[in-house]
Amino acid sequence: MVEFAIVIPIFLLLVFGIMEFARLFFVQDNVERAVAATARYASIGTHESGTDPSTGKPYTRVKSITDYLQQQASEAKALGASLSNIQISSTYGGAGTAGGPQDIATISLTVTVPLWTPLISRGFPNGQYTFTSSASTKNEPFPPNQAN
Repeated sequence: MVEFAIVIPIFLLLVFGIMEFARLFFVQDNVERAVAATARYASIGTHESGTDPSTGKPYTRVKSITDYLQQQASEAKALGASLSNIQISSTYGGAGTAGGPQDIATISLTVTVPLWTPLISRGFPNGQYTFTSSASTKNEPFPPNQAN
């Protein structure tokens, strides 16, 4: 009984630690795949049709790319990750634009994941794991009027 009382906290810490780090790696992998898929989406030059309900204006290409990224990272968000500092830029168009045909677009975001295991979270600043993911692609030769 005494041995069990001594060993069980260490055993539980190992089990919960493995689960915590597995969740962090899953979130990071999901976000990296979402950013890569979004960079691919941005490179083909299309964007959502219709009107953006938040602004009442037609969807812009940048808003469509941002919405697509949010949609692709939904599994990470379901596990507690918060996406922030989403940046879309291009070589020739600069920040806030996905560029035109043959331009190079870069998608970048910062993700913060709170840790659930109290003892393990003490080893991270503010009990959170923060990382940045980005991807760059060369835009395909789409019609220039799609670059809006």
